[in-house]
Amino acid sequence: MKTIVVCSGGLDSVSLAHKVAAEHQLIGLISFDYVQRHRKELDFAAACAKRLGVPHHIIDITAIGRHLTGSALTGDVEVPDGHYAEQTMKATVVPNRNAIMLAIAFGLAAAQKVDAVAVAVHGGDHFIYPDCRPGFIDAFQQMQNHALDGYASVSLYAPYVNISKADIVTDGAKSGTPFKETWSCYKGGIHHCGRCGTCVERREAFHLAGVEDPTVYDDPDFWVAATAGFSAEEVK
Repeated sequence: MKTIVVCSGGLDSVSLAHKVAAEHQLIGLISFDYVQRHRKELDFAAACAKRLGVPHHIIDITAIGRHLTGSALTGDVEVPDGHYAEQTMKATVVPNRNAIMLAIAFGLAAAQKVDAVAVAVHGGDHFIYPDCRPGFIDAFQQMQNHALDGYASVSLYAPYVNISKADIVTDGAKSGTPFKETWSCYKGGIHHCGRCGTCVERREAFHLAGVEDPTVYDDPDFWVAATAGFSAEEVK
């Protein structure tokens, strides 16, 4: 299956890129610059493409991103600390982000006669991000079937959509993912902060998977208290 991976440079999408390279035919990686606060993640996506020997396309949608205001990832809103189950984490939602990016990725895939677009949404995202849920993935595939009818057949490959981030760490380890060469932190500092939702989730995932975490965190122990009182319910 000739596949393009939407790769942010984070743990999930880099693990997916290595999985696709091992199990399918990886054609290239596509990333998006949407004026995200943690845009340094794009450097990790580029490094992944170089490591796997495939082209890397960075699509500039900064003009769109500047209008997606109100998110801690694209505006002046402070990135909250804590667990993804906290209501404050809704500040990290970028409206319609995955729909925008996937529509572009499908256009590119259709133009290049590629079989699939792979995306690393996972079960842990369901609580906070509606465009990471199985219902969205299924509906987007149906929409693209209509949009490309008679021109191309492109599948949306989302193998992590019903599994946890800990499961991704386990799977990534099997595929030889160099976890140190991935970036998750929403704050985009020199090191991972260890306190924002994605850092807490990352640190917890390595713990639950029983895999050594090579990440340098400014606050490596915050995740223990942050995860103690929360258990996000699954949202379908």
